[in-house]
Amino acid sequence: MPTPALRSVHVHPVKAMRALAPAEAEVQPWGLAGDRRWAVVDAAGKVVTQRRHPRMALATAEPLPGGGVVLSAPGPPLTVEVPHPSATLTVDVFDKPVEAVPADAAAGGWLSAFLEGEFRLVHMDAPEHRRPVDPAYALPGQTVSFADGYPLLVATTSSLDALNSLVAQGDHAHEGPLPMNRFRPNLVIGGTSPWEEDGWTRLTVGEVTFRVARPCGRCVVTTTDQVTAERGKEPLRTLALHRRNDGRVIFGQNLVPEHTGTVRVGDEVKILD
Repeated sequence: MPTPALRSVHVHPVKAMRALAPAEAEVQPWGLAGDRRWAVVDAAGKVVTQRRHPRMALATAEPLPGGGVVLSAPGPPLTVEVPHPSATLTVDVFDKPVEAVPADAAAGGWLSAFLEGEFRLVHMDAPEHRRPVDPAYALPGQTVSFADGYPLLVATTSSLDALNSLVAQGDHAHEGPLPMNRFRPNLVIGGTSPWEEDGWTRLTVGEVTFRVARPCGRCVVTTTDQVTAERGKEPLRTLALHRRNDGRVIFGQNLVPEHTGTVRVGDEVKILD
């Protein structure tokens, strides 16, 4: 068995848009630097994702120095600077209120044209606006940005290979093999046994130590092709047959960092317990 190592790093500057794959990333208490610090909200102030709008997979946000982004998709790109921390807007992230700062009207216009509705772009600017991690799986004071529930998500290449083997045996084998981007992880680790991550509780990636909070329950986003935005049946059909935990279908593990640092592609991974 090869030594476990970090195969890739993935950052999502705007929640639900395409991921970027830098060679390294700074780990902050609430997630990778620049990961899901921006989000799209509808007219009611609810954060929207590929669950309702799979077309978001076609949009990319490239980070700028200082935290801004360049939005691009079919059509002209738009540069969006970090808004001044003035009045905040209370937005709804999975029924939890969170304070965010709205971007300028041009960003809302770009999103509204792209998604064909009324939408705004918001930014999570200050530490006091981070969301608390579920206290059942976190220590007091641990927070997260606009990510679904935890600061980071890790997946392994061996488990994806095992899942694709199961997909190949099913009624929708033509949909496989599935790429890792269906699962939108932050860290991808190679050199482990399939499903080994089910037993992890702590690990180090390079210079950073993480605590494993809980398995990641998966949703319809995993059935969305991240290149075409088209949907199929897999992997939810196969996960429902083979990977259930506490009433959820699972793939990957949610992580909470124990301290800050930098992770780099190629870093050695050590399973502590």
